[in-house]
Amino acid sequence: MKDEEKILQDVLDRWKSSIEAHEPGKVAALFTEDGIFQGLRPYSVGRPGVETYYDSQPLDLTADWRFQETRRLADDVVLGYVYVTFGFAETDREPILTNLTVVAVRDGDDWRLAHYHVSRVNA
Repeated sequence: MKDEEKILQDVLDRWKSSIEAHEPGKVAALFTEDGIFQGLRPYSVGRPGVETYYDSQPLDLTADWRFQETRRLADDVVLGYVYVTFGFAETDREPILTNLTVVAVRDGDDWRLAHYHVSRVNA
């Protein structure tokens, strides 16, 4: 596994766990203070927008992801392009198939998301 994959796997596994535990504050904490966030609704900048977005999501939301591409853009910057299936553990709602691009930046000993852009996969 490439270094950038290890970095992104750690961040995205924490993202997934926080979504599935419905802990929007923990999801938001994975972002930089000025992170650009484009979910499936209008974009926001900063952690409060991320927290509000995930607080509004269904309690049974799941997020299964896999790498499509990764790149190391600089020593402290990695790019990830992943495929994400957002599912619903307790309802019969159809899953939402998406592509997600993230940019993670080093923040001390940790990595945070500075950019997040998700789009639906065309059927």
